[in-house]
Formats: sequence, structure tokens, C-alpha cells
Amino acid sequence: MARSTPYRLFTAALAAWLLAGGLFDVSRSPGALAILRTLGYPAYLCPVLGVAKLLAIAALLYPRSRLLREWAYAGVTFDGLGALISHLAVRDGLVSTCAPAVFLVVAALSYVLRPGICRPGAQPSAATAALEKDVKPAQAG
Repeated sequence: MARSTPYRLFTAALAAWLLAGGLFDVSRSPGALAILRTLGYPAYLCPVLGVAKLLAIAALLYPRSRLLREWAYAGVTFDGLGALISHLAVRDGLVSTCAPAVFLVVAALSYVLRPGICRPGAQPSAATAALEKDVKPAQAG
């Protein structure tokens, strides 16, 4: 229970960051295109990254997606590492280079602090298992 509040805070911060970045990218905002241009990437990558970020939010927040959540954390890590290395490679400014590092720290804290039930292979609690077992489609009368 002690991990629950920090996990929720870091996961909410991660989701907010992904939402802002995803909308920024999907809309092909001039700022997003300028960042890609600075890093030497093509403009068509912008909506691809944006959609991936928005899908990651759904995977991170959907309660029954343990394996999908793991994949989302992996994708978030690849995105953050790629951004960090790209900014370092072009010798971009300090703020531009530190932003992906902060993003990675937030993602890592969300991942490390996640409760056991959010981990792959975790057994659902008896209450959750009972609820899942008793859910049946409504029958016509």
C-alpha cells in the first residue's frame, strides 16, 4: 500500500507527459516539427510517435493489461532513450537534452513502484478473480 500513492503520482505524471507529447506530435505542431528537423528526422515520424504515445497511455492506465503495460513501458523507454541520445548526438541545448532524461526518470519510477498486481504473471486477488469469474453477458428474458 505504501507504493500505491507514489506509483499513481508518477504514472499520472507519465500519462500527462505522454498526452501532451502525443497531441503535440499528432497535430504536427511547428514545435514538434522543429524538434524533429533539429534531430535530423523526417516530418512523417511526427504522427507515428504521437499515436504511439497516445496508445501507451491507454496501455498504462487500463487495469487489466499487465503484458500490454510492460510493452508500453518498453516503448516509452525506447522513445526516451532515443530522444536523449539524439539530443546528445546533435549537441542540442541543455534543457532539450535534459527533458528526455527527466522523462526516463519519471517512467522508471512509475515502473519500479507499480504494485504487484500490475506485474506480468501476478495472480489476481481473490476478489478480482471472483468478479472476473462472475461477469457474464446479460441474458434476454
